[in-house]
Amino acid sequence: MTGGGKLSEKSTRRNFLRCAGAAAGGALLTPSKLSLALATEGARVVAVPAQQADYTLTIAVKPIELAPDRIVSVTTYNGQFPGPLLRFKEGQPVTVDIHNETDTAEQLHWHGQAIPADVDGAAEEGTPFIPAHGSRRITFTPKPSGFRFYHTRSRGRRSGGGTIQRAGGSGVYRAEKQPGRLRPRSLSHDEGVRADAQPGRRYAMDFLSPAAEVAALKEKGETAMKASLAKGNPHGYEVGYRSFTINGKMLRHGEPVRVKQGERVLFHVLNGSATEIRSLYLPGHSFTIVATDGNPLPQPVRVPGLWLGTAERISAVVEMNHPGVWVMGDLADDDRHNGMGIVVEYAGYRGKAQWIPPKPFKWNYAHLGASADPATQPDETFEMLFEKKNAAADGFNLWTINGVAYPDSQMMAAPSFHLHEGRRYRLRMENASDDIHPVHLHRRIFELRRIAGQPTSGVMKDVMMLGGYQEAEVDFVADNPE
Repeated sequence: MTGGGKLSEKSTRRNFLRCAGAAAGGALLTPSKLSLALATEGARVVAVPAQQADYTLTIAVKPIELAPDRIVSVTTYNGQFPGPLLRFKEGQPVTVDIHNETDTAEQLHWHGQAIPADVDGAAEEGTPFIPAHGSRRITFTPKPSGFRFYHTRSRGRRSGGGTIQRAGGSGVYRAEKQPGRLRPRSLSHDEGVRADAQPGRRYAMDFLSPAAEVAALKEKGETAMKASLAKGNPHGYEVGYRSFTINGKMLRHGEPVRVKQGERVLFHVLNGSATEIRSLYLPGHSFTIVATDGNPLPQPVRVPGLWLGTAERISAVVEMNHPGVWVMGDLADDDRHNGMGIVVEYAGYRGKAQWIPPKPFKWNYAHLGASADPATQPDETFEMLFEKKNAAADGFNLWTINGVAYPDSQMMAAPSFHLHEGRRYRLRMENASDDIHPVHLHRRIFELRRIAGQPTSGVMKDVMMLGGYQEAEVDFVADNPE
């Protein structure tokens, strides 16, 4: 999970979503009985032997053309940005050779899979780094099936003026079986690589519902901020991007999504951003969500548009019943004008793509689930308080869980929580800041149980957004001791 606490399963298994870097990739994929996988020999990363692997991924920094006048240097996989689509089968071991052609040690992290820590791409949990200009072979058996996500986990380098010079790469796993007659489409949200740190820049924070804030959390967070500002500290830096892409191209500079009137298209959307929340809207259309983070919902839910936190995935069906040429894009005008969108073109229609702003709508996780099941109770509950230390890390904000910042050296040596295999645990999380906080659990899937006081069940995820001055509860089963 993000922040500063630690979970332990026997030795300890808990981590943050620390997708460092200023670029990211995303995609739209299909849930099915296929999934991504890695392989281990005795749960260990091994040297690359002579026999051919199932897949090879080469990490390198390459110039990529986002638009004719916008060429940037990004971290790529096999020369692609975002990385290639990988198709794995649940329960069938696969082997992946990873070659690191960069000058920096790398990790390759895999979302939503019950795999050993040795190969999950998390150094704080014991995964060996892939050395600069070195290679590793990893193997594991993929489970569970679904739309998943892989990405770089190396820290961006900051230069003078807070400019981030290095960006993380990412890619997706794609399932091959499609339900019914749906036509799948892949899209990818990516961000500009050189990104400026800007004092106090803020993004939309008022789209989450319920909007209920906890008074005690608000008082705690605002008191801490006032004390920081009184000492002369500025508001902490926020990362601001210069360009945005979908499928590696800025709006109007890539291939459109071509559709036919009357067909149903299944979109699988990934927000591959390391830092930002993203939205997606298609004028005159709605989205019927069938899965979140690759996991089917209890029942499909129709919404006017989508909101996704860092590394979240949504699979949604769109009925193509409003002919024309449209911009499918982010609700933020500045970001959309700087590339965050893609053209949707109906057969037989040409011309400039149109954008029509939607009526305001809220995003409510609880509405994606079923009625809460009071009979499902955890064996143990862990309390987690998220706090922000304003501008405490070279002008950037420092985050803590239960008063502790992310401690690289202590992650395995001194876990905050201990787990027992097979037991059900509840994380009760409180956010004592005004920022929406992305929360990610490595190598497990959790169930949303309560959001800002509203109960729910059946929504299975590995990432969620915790609203400012709000609280949430999620449950997970300690079923992956490796």
